[in-house]
Amino acid sequence: MSRIAIFPGSFDPFTIGHASVVRRALPLFDTIIISIGVNNSKRPLFSLEQRIETLQRLYKDEPSVEVASYDTLTTDFAKKMNAQFILRGLRSVRDFEYERDIAEMNSQLTGIETVLLFTEHQYACISSSAIRELIAYGKDVSQYLP
Repeated sequence: MSRIAIFPGSFDPFTIGHASVVRRALPLFDTIIISIGVNNSKRPLFSLEQRIETLQRLYKDEPSVEVASYDTLTTDFAKKMNAQFILRGLRSVRDFEYERDIAEMNSQLTGIETVLLFTEHQYACISSSAIRELIAYGKDVSQYLP
């Protein structure tokens, strides 16, 4: 049986921290589907099409990585994609407590397991929201993007 994981997020933008999680998870799964969640209540900086295109270009030479979007519950999307795992990255204790609760609920509802990878220490301060703020103030963020 193929081990498929979805890596859900808004990825607005996809950072070097996100890329680190994908790189380190590649040996664990046969396929990782970077899954861009669409939340109509949020106003993204980058359009869904831009995010998809950026990720497809970034992983064009990595056959184990796919890119998709969804506008349903994450677990419903995981089931649709035949994924047995949800991949998440953790930067802090706050992230852990939040992710633990969601992982437990997801497991109880669907049996889908969540795999948590700690962020490499040099990326722990990087978040998409911080990058968006820097962009809004005209700062160069290239060092934070893959």
